[in-house]
Amino acid sequence: MPHRVERTDPDGVDFGWVMQVTFVATIVAGAPLVAALSTTTTLPTWGARAAFAVRVGALVWFVTALLAYAYARRAADTSTPET
Repeated sequence: MPHRVERTDPDGVDFGWVMQVTFVATIVAGAPLVAALSTTTTLPTWGARAAFAVRVGALVWFVTALLAYAYARRAADTSTPET
């Protein structure tokens, strides 16, 4: 028999949601962005290509994480009644 999936109701920001959204959005937005930016840069070796993808991907990941956190924080602040 499969184990029951647990649910949570976090107070404040749901960091699991933030991590999942960051992961998916980084792949969806980052891959085309890295591909587009790589057309304007000379990348003669596979090492240069990998380093370029890591540098640009890290920046995309960081910006995406900040935006996802800000969105979740704003959503948590508006849904929590003030006392």
